[in-house]
Amino acid sequence: MAGQGGTATYYRQYSTVSGYFLQDDTETDPTTFDYTALNFGLKAFPNAPEEVKPRWQMFEERVRSLNDYSDPSVQYKVLFLGRHGQGVHNVAEAQYGTQAWDCKWSLLETDGTLSWADAHLTPLGIAQAQTAHDFWATQLADQKMPAPQSYYTSPLDRCLMTAQITFSELELPVERPFVPTVKELVRETIGLHACDRRSSKTYIHTHYPSYIIEPTLTENDELWSADLRESDSAIDLRLMDLLDDIFEHDKNTWMSFTSHSGAIAGLLRVLGHRPFPLLTGAVIPVLVRAELVEGIRPRRKAEEGKPAPACSGE
Repeated sequence: MAGQGGTATYYRQYSTVSGYFLQDDTETDPTTFDYTALNFGLKAFPNAPEEVKPRWQMFEERVRSLNDYSDPSVQYKVLFLGRHGQGVHNVAEAQYGTQAWDCKWSLLETDGTLSWADAHLTPLGIAQAQTAHDFWATQLADQKMPAPQSYYTSPLDRCLMTAQITFSELELPVERPFVPTVKELVRETIGLHACDRRSSKTYIHTHYPSYIIEPTLTENDELWSADLRESDSAIDLRLMDLLDDIFEHDKNTWMSFTSHSGAIAGLLRVLGHRPFPLLTGAVIPVLVRAELVEGIRPRRKAEEGKPAPACSGE
């Protein structure tokens, strides 16, 4: 990005603004946290009576104030990072165990009973997405929570369907319709696992015709490798590129991302958030600060991908 004179170079520095959500606190246990029971984790505002103004309205005003009174080089956005509902691959991994899954079963498309190529939602996964829908409906109506202005989803079917079930039937403001953009960079860890090889662009358009598919999405999955699994450092660089793209081109403040455990973990790392693994179907909100800094971003080299581990006994 060039400065006003056309010569300076800038990059965005991302950080999490902590203190607003329970998920920011080390005392909050991700394994037992239920976002639907705790208002998405939004904390109460001290000395602010909620019978006068709902908590989410106060938070919306706080975020608007941050954007209005900050230096023009600084942006604040609220990202709702949602993990897809349970997929067939989650059932298979639980059935065979993670070690056998990683070394054998994930490399296949089926065990003869379950099929997990571009894994679809299970009945439980559908129910988890419906739970998210019902909670969003309550929050929008009762808590006056702001609806997302932008929606982004992974191109993998379990995310496409989770987003559809969660948002498509909500009573949304007319100026904030559910028109999601399918973005390649939001996808799960790439390579080896058949569940993470996406379907064709034609399949996505046919089954989700109202979704916007980014122009750079190729017809077939050209990123997936049958030999190597993407490293964490490569995931982090990919998700940094995602944030750069969105913060540069999307001026909205409230955003929804329907993604995966590995990708969301990478986003949290890039944003400087504490690790907070999500259960299937769960959502974590993050208040993000992005500042334009003069110079070139220090960019570490991505580690090479790794082959599948050997099964024990081999």
